[in-house]
Amino acid sequence: MKKILLALTAVAAMTGSASAADLAARPYAKAPVVAAPVANWTGFYIFGGGGGGVWAADTGIQSTLTGAPILGFNQRQGGSGWYGTVGAGYDWQFSGTWVAGLFADGQFGSLKGTIQDQGPFLAGNIKNDYSWAAGARLGWLVAPNVLSYVNGGYTQSHWKGTTLFDTGTALASGFHTDGFTRGGWFVGGGVENNLNIFGVSAPGWFMKTEYRAAYYDTKNISELTDVGNLSNGRDITFKPLVQTISTSLVYRFNWTGPVVAKY
Repeated sequence: MKKILLALTAVAAMTGSASAADLAARPYAKAPVVAAPVANWTGFYIFGGGGGGVWAADTGIQSTLTGAPILGFNQRQGGSGWYGTVGAGYDWQFSGTWVAGLFADGQFGSLKGTIQDQGPFLAGNIKNDYSWAAGARLGWLVAPNVLSYVNGGYTQSHWKGTTLFDTGTALASGFHTDGFTRGGWFVGGGVENNLNIFGVSAPGWFMKTEYRAAYYDTKNISELTDVGNLSNGRDITFKPLVQTISTSLVYRFNWTGPVVAKY
């Protein structure tokens, strides 16, 4: 090896094409390490999507005048269906990987089931056609573009009126119930992540999947005559629990994608 280097040096000296220093080993510098992407979740967002839900309600029969139970046996009625949802909110990222925010949303659809008066054997279809909610959420960034969160707050739902039928004959009984709204509270949770289309990140676009359980106050639903809208003296007590799961597209106005630190 030594003889080869001496020979190359001699040749270079004669030709003037390179120097001995050129042939010596040179140190090299490594490329700087790229910092992990850092995303900013602070800002406003809007969303829209859809999902499905089920509800179950503890029901009983009581006197309209006294509130005393007429029958000693209560039932649990229920229903199910699909709905759409829209909403908006604001998030604030703090302590690096924590995100807190406020939001409001509405649900529109048909979660349909039944209610019943076990005494004269009357029953009707009742439907939760819309509801709204306002609350807060707290989440932790599993990754810079993936948020896992829990939420909770106040909610109000609307239930449509029903026509009561005789369960023996399936004919209209001459009684009905009016529509009403009921307030309550909800808890839930979900995951939100940056949306990729064919492996390419879509700036500002996210997708979230969320579960929610809403607990509403008891409503005494009066049984009314079709003519004159008079009470027959019997109320159906109705305390619903509504559970939903939805998937929504989210657009975050502040999102510019992960930011790479520069050196």
